[in-house]
Parts: sequence; C-alpha cells; structure tokens
Amino acid sequence: MVLIKNVLNILKKSTACGISSIMAKVVDISSHDLQYLVSLATQSLKSGNIIAVPTDTIYGVAGLAQRNDATSRIYQLKNRDVKKPIAISVADIDDVYRWGHVTVSRELLSELLPGPVTVVFRRTDDLSPSLNPDVPLIGIRIPDQQFIRSLARACQEPIALTSANISCCPSTVSVEEFRELWPVLDLVFDGGMLGNTTESRQGSTVVDLSQTGVFKIIRDGSALRPTSDLLEKHGLKNGKTLESSDVRSGADR
Repeated sequence: MVLIKNVLNILKKSTACGISSIMAKVVDISSHDLQYLVSLATQSLKSGNIIAVPTDTIYGVAGLAQRNDATSRIYQLKNRDVKKPIAISVADIDDVYRWGHVTVSRELLSELLPGPVTVVFRRTDDLSPSLNPDVPLIGIRIPDQQFIRSLARACQEPIALTSANISCCPSTVSVEEFRELWPVLDLVFDGGMLGNTTESRQGSTVVDLSQTGVFKIIRDGSALRPTSDLLEKHGLKNGKTLESSDVRSGADR
C-alpha cells in the first residue's frame, strides 16, 4: 500500500510534460516489428532496468535474473516478500537444462513447453546465488509468446519474471490494470488484452518436478488439468495424491 501511495503521489505531482513522458514508456507491440521491439527491450534490461511484458497468460514485470540490482528492484516495486522466490523465463528447451537439473524426458518437457506452465527443478550452479538465495529450486518458464521468447534469446541469459501487480493484488491482463506501476518501470510493452475471464488471470500452472517420477502441483494456474493429465500419461505419480494416501493409511510422511 505504501508503494501504491508513493506512485500515486508521483502521478499527482507530474506536470503535463511529465505525464507525456510516462505515456512515452508504453510501446504498442502491434505497431512495431519484432526486431525493433527486442532491441529496445534488450537495451533496457542490459542497463539494469525493469520492464513490463505480455506473456501467454498475464502481464509480467521482468529484469535480468543474473543481476542482483534488477531482481532487488522487482521485489521493491511489487512490495513483494523477499522470501518468495521469483521464476525465470527462457527461450528454448536447451535453456531449461542449463539452469535446472531436469528429471523428466526431453519429450515430456517439449510437450509441456512452450506453454502456460512453470516447471520447478533443482537449480544449477550457473544461476546467480543472489537470485532466490538459500532456495535450492528454481521455477522455469517458456511462455508461448514470441516477443518474450525472442527477448530471452537476445539477452542470452534468463529473465526474472513475475506478475505485473502489487503483491496480493489481482493479476493483470491489460497494461491499464497496472498503470500505477508505470512510473517505476522503464518500458511497458503493450500486447493488448490477454484475456477477459477468471481463468485467464490465474497465471501459469506451477509444477514441482524436482523429484524423479513424481510431480506436485504448487499452483493450479490456467492449465491444471491438461498438465496433470500429461504428466500422468508419461508415468509420473501425483505427489499430493501419494501424501493423501499415506495419511489415510497411517504411514509416516
């Protein structure tokens, strides 16, 4: 709430010129070619800035995951609990293997991604220790969205990605819905309305695959059923179901 009030104060004190400057941060993706958009966003991220981007689910705020200053700013602008880890977004399947210790087949991974799913594995040593310190796992996304995938490919490093909203507030599916964050973002890439249903605001389905042969749904998200069905089809056991069975049988957990 403090951050929201501070941002509103910034807007109230802005002159007409200042408001124009804020509006100039908004880049309509449909009005520019992909190469220009990626170049603009890459330059901003490489400078340590935070930007807003569309994904295949909701809008997100993004910074370079290997830069401590960038990830710290993400926590600050969202008023996010520093104990809550941030996921990374990458471009291709090969990138998942670089940043996480993959426990499933490449075939399965390629069926899950790109898509509205965050896969969680044990992190590799290549990730900056300043990102989610003392957390052994890392959530990895490959959104089914050309712009953000091209951006990650151009940056040649993972992008820290989380929802474009103040923590505990609803997720956003249009740039107008997080207008209060514009002053603290370097650029806002407008991909239009991403959805208008409750489901579209649920974000990605988050699944823990860090244990071989077992999956655990951490967040239902927008792709719960197809994700669970696919994992079971490939022979993985639902960890939550196993835990429930242990409780019913009186077994130690």
